Amino acid sequence: MLFVATEDDVVYALDATTGKELWKRTVGRPVRASSLPCGNINPLGITGTPVIDPATQAIYFDAAVERASGPSHQVFALSMRDGSVLPGWPIDVAGVLQTTGRHFDASVQNQRSALTLLDGTLYVAFGGHFGDCGNYHGWIVGIPLRDPSKLISFQTRARGGGSWSPGGPSVVGHDIYFTTGNTFGAQTWSDGEAVFRVGADLHRSDDKKDYFAPSDWKTLDAGDVDLGGSNPIPLDVPSAGGDHALILALGKDGKAYLLDRNDLGGIGGQLAVKVVSQSLIITSPASYRADDGVFVAFRAQGAQCPEKRGELTVLKITAGAKPAMATAWCGAVRGRGSPIVTTTDGHSNPIVWMLGAEGDNRLHAFRGDTGEQIYASETLRGLRRFQSVIATKDRLYIGADERVYAFKF
Repeated sequence: MLFVATEDDVVYALDATTGKELWKRTVGRPVRASSLPCGNINPLGITGTPVIDPATQAIYFDAAVERASGPSHQVFALSMRDGSVLPGWPIDVAGVLQTTGRHFDASVQNQRSALTLLDGTLYVAFGGHFGDCGNYHGWIVGIPLRDPSKLISFQTRARGGGSWSPGGPSVVGHDIYFTTGNTFGAQTWSDGEAVFRVGADLHRSDDKKDYFAPSDWKTLDAGDVDLGGSNPIPLDVPSAGGDHALILALGKDGKAYLLDRNDLGGIGGQLAVKVVSQSLIITSPASYRADDGVFVAFRAQGAQCPEKRGELTVLKITAGAKPAMATAWCGAVRGRGSPIVTTTDGHSNPIVWMLGAEGDNRLHAFRGDTGEQIYASETLRGLRRFQSVIATKDRLYIGADERVYAFKF
C-alpha cells in the first residue's frame, strides 16, 4: 500500500503496484490562507510527513483544520486497513495542552517536520508560518499511543525558535535530537539556533552535553540564518578505535557543524565547523557509509563545487584525532528537492537520488562514490520544494500536485 496525504486534508491509500485507490478519508476542512495572519500554503492541511506504526497498523499525521472557532491542529490516527479513525483520536493539540496550563496558538503555529515514533510515543514538531508572524514557539509534542490525551511537550523559552526541518526529529537509541530556528528579542540564549538531545519524556536539561548552539547565535538570530531549517543527522564514522558517534547540523548560513553525539558541547562546543554552501541550507539530508568515512548528501549550492555545478552537495566525514569534513562531489541538479540514498544490500552500490523540484523538475540519480550522473528523468509536473523520493524494493514513488509518479526498476 502507498499512502498519500494532501493539503486538502484528504488521505488516500493506493495499491502500490497498480495505483488503484483502496480507500480515501477526508479528515476536515483545510485552513484557508485568509484565516491565517501569514503563511504561503493555501489551503493548509497536512504538511508534515506522516509516520506508520506497524504495531498498531495505523498511520499518524497532523492536519491543520478549519473550525468555527478558528484554525486547529488535529493529530489523527487512521487504520491502514480501511482509513477509519482509531478510538481516542484525533487529538486537538491546543485543547489538550490548555488542560495542563500550556498555551498553544494554532493560528500562528505550523507543522512542517516529519513525525517520529519512539517507544510507543508519537512526536510532532512545530514551527511557525512563512513570515514569522505572531507569538509562535518551537514545540515538540509527545503523544502516547495508548493514552493520547496525556501529552508531554518541549517549548522554546523565547518567541520563535521553530523546529522547521522537513526531515523531523532524529532518533538514536532512546534519545531524540532536533534543531530550533532563530528566536526574537532574546538577549541571553533562550533555546534558539540549537541542537537538542532529550529523552522520551522531552525533559529539558541544562547540561552542556545535551544542547549545542553556535557562539554567534545572536548574529544568526538577527539575520534569520538558523539551524532549524534542517534536521540533525546522526553519523557513526569508522575509525581505528571504533565508530565515532557524531551529529551533523546544517545551518542556513551555509555552515556545517560536527558535534559529539554524547556531548553536544553547549554554546560554541562543536568539534568542527566549516562553510560548505554558498546558499541557504534548508533540507532533509541523507547519509551513507564507506570504508573510510561517511558521506552526507544535501540540497544546497556547495562552497567547494565547480562553478554552476548544481544544487546537490555531498560531504565526506572522516574521523581521526579531530573529525574532518570535505566536499566529496557535487551533482548537477537545479531545484529544491531533498535527497535520498538507495543501496543493493544496505551498504553496497549507493545511489543518490534527488528531485529538481521547482527547478528543472526532473528526477536525478548519481553514483554515491564518484558522483557520476547515471539517470535523469523527463520533466515531471507539480513538484514542490523539500519533496523527497520514496524507495521500495522495486519502485520509486514521488508525490506531486494532484498526482503520484511511480518508477519501476
